Amino acid sequence: MPTRPYVILSAATSVDGYLDDAGPERLLLSDSADFDRVDQVRAESDAILIGATTLRKDNPRLLVDSARRRAQRIARGRPEHPLKVTVTAGGDLNRDSRFWHHGGRKVVITVDSAVEKVRTTLAGLADVVSVGPHVDWGLVLDELGRRGVERLVIEGGGTIHTQFMAMDLADEVCLAIAPLLVGQPDAPRFLGTADYPGGSTARMEVIETRPVGDMVLIRYAPKGRS
Repeated sequence: MPTRPYVILSAATSVDGYLDDAGPERLLLSDSADFDRVDQVRAESDAILIGATTLRKDNPRLLVDSARRRAQRIARGRPEHPLKVTVTAGGDLNRDSRFWHHGGRKVVITVDSAVEKVRTTLAGLADVVSVGPHVDWGLVLDELGRRGVERLVIEGGGTIHTQFMAMDLADEVCLAIAPLLVGQPDAPRFLGTADYPGGSTARMEVIETRPVGDMVLIRYAPKGRS
């Protein structure tokens, strides 16, 4: 069995736990210092994963922006940018999204019923692989492990973060808390309702806390909760 990657859930949230507000434009929770910190996390990773909903909504390039960090990756014998990964059950992807036309290698992980649809849509733009009849996150990690991914950063969305926490598959939670309040019930949250391991009394270990710009970074180790 392949060695699964070390999994980091990475997100910026408001003080009340939201990833965005309910408006049509993306709410930028991070400041310039935190965007630079995220760029460093990406540069240290082998792969970046987002869900197809996040890809459609945010249309990200998902790159290492710093030329210095890209040069350091190349000097270490690594690709200029991490592998970019998205996961889709329905196969509803847009060939014109910026995700496919910037950076290096891309992989789409999907299910049996959508694999041919995705291959047709993205012919020549990404490697497409199925993990079976439904999305199994353990099999997703196995697939990435087979591809040599040792360090995986997951940047959303909230549904994926929730599933990884509920299945106890995250090795680290990296939260940057912005000094903002959203307070909109229809806005997306970092984590949703789930049966989390250990229940509501299980405490996670704090790895690090520090200020980043006007935000606060908190890193947790969710496995081995007490």
